[in-house]
Amino acid sequence: MKPKVKCLDIGLRSYQEVWIYQTELHDELKAIKKHNKEIPENTPLKKQKNYFIFCEHPHVYTLGKSGAKENLLLNERELSENEIDFFPINRGGDITYHGPGQIVGYPILDLDLFYNDIHRYVRTIEETIIRVLKEYGIEGGRIEGMSGVWLDGHPKRKICAVGIHLSRWVTMHGFAFNVNTDLDMFGHIIPCGITDKDKSVTSLSKELGVDKTDLNEVKEKIKKHFSLLMNFDWVF
Repeated sequence: MKPKVKCLDIGLRSYQEVWIYQTELHDELKAIKKHNKEIPENTPLKKQKNYFIFCEHPHVYTLGKSGAKENLLLNERELSENEIDFFPINRGGDITYHGPGQIVGYPILDLDLFYNDIHRYVRTIEETIIRVLKEYGIEGGRIEGMSGVWLDGHPKRKICAVGIHLSRWVTMHGFAFNVNTDLDMFGHIIPCGITDKDKSVTSLSKELGVDKTDLNEVKEKIKKHFSLLMNFDWVF
């Protein structure tokens, strides 16, 4: 029987609010695992839950646990003047930007119900976005040694960042897919700590040459490909 994943599309929410929400759900899944492991034999198990959060954030920079604060090019006063939040967090990766028009996905999954392979999981998130891009006639790919989804050319352009956290094989954090994102906001950071002049950032709308792309349409494509690749059914 396939695992079930509940989709939660919560709209535009502050990064801190969603971080707390993610943590609550993450703790819930871990508590169910702990309970099921410790109960006596022949006692009914609690049914494990899985979630997938879709959201957008107001302007915020987040710094992963392996990142360098120097990759943020604004000081506290400049952040405040521009109404931009900043959070050091517990995901992998360096610094990135979240903002309106960007689709952020936070899968909170018990990988014991899928497979115990963190690298495969990251590649699956990337493959999901690659397949979505293909539906728009865009060829996405990877760069060896770097997470996320990239478009080839000069410069190579990052269109989706991936950074996750794992505890007891339960995931949190996820991906940020630039759809209608204000790319100028990346000018205040060294995105992902990459200083190579042949690498830049882009968005789906920019690559399509349009002002805006329908976010709900893109979300449906993400849901389709992620559930196929992870082999689960959605519940709403």
